[in-house]
Amino acid sequence: MGKKDKVSKSKKYDYEEELKRLQLELVKVQEWVKARKMKICVIFEGRDTAGKGGTIKRITEPLNPRICRVVALGTPTDRERSQWYFQRYVTHLPAAGEMVLFDRSWYNRAGVERVMGFCTDAEYHEYLRTAPLFEEMLTNSGILLIKYWFSVSAEEQEKRFQDRMSDPMKRWKLSPMDIETRMRWNEYSRAKDAMFEATDTDHSPWWVVNAVDQKKARLNCISHLLSQIPYEDLQPPEVPLPPRPAETNYQRMPFEKQRFVPVVYP
Repeated sequence: MGKKDKVSKSKKYDYEEELKRLQLELVKVQEWVKARKMKICVIFEGRDTAGKGGTIKRITEPLNPRICRVVALGTPTDRERSQWYFQRYVTHLPAAGEMVLFDRSWYNRAGVERVMGFCTDAEYHEYLRTAPLFEEMLTNSGILLIKYWFSVSAEEQEKRFQDRMSDPMKRWKLSPMDIETRMRWNEYSRAKDAMFEATDTDHSPWWVVNAVDQKKARLNCISHLLSQIPYEDLQPPEVPLPPRPAETNYQRMPFEKQRFVPVVYP
């Protein structure tokens, strides 16, 4: 199995170096998933600004998007609202040799839909009853299902909201819904507790990521993810590059006949 040693609390580490080491292990996981036809589904949930997206980005950064896909669904259409609730998520589940990361998932019903009143009480309670059954079916079918909840304090969330408001590069991350949910901290806390009570099962447990420090959260989450996958190092050996062939009588097209991007940065 790949090197996944735990970093001692007393040991100092460089974030970028440690991230690079973990990302190398993720590449090994990718090759293992591909070779062994594994099906891995990872769910990322948590409050707005908790750092789910940043962690997902660091996971996918070194990986082949044909093997590791990110699913981040938008608002359901009228047709999707009329379907069985889990139906629109099923089509995105991994096939053999794939890893799928859900940036929010079917747990929308236990969170935003419950708090904002987008579902009825009957729909909500039926969801809490059937979600564990749905996930048991997934795990019984051979899917390795891993669920993460990113936990952040009210003070840290407020700090990140203010940062997004003041930064034009991040402002797109805020929506009217985010602003509304910010005002309902306690309601979301109660909804999260009820969700855990109903869906934190032995076959599909929740793993809580302390996300107050974003960099530590990324490293801890990736390290834990690696520990949940029984992989080995199947990276292909280095392939020697033969000498380039000698030039032939090929004549390159004249530069003046081509359209070059203007050199704004010489």
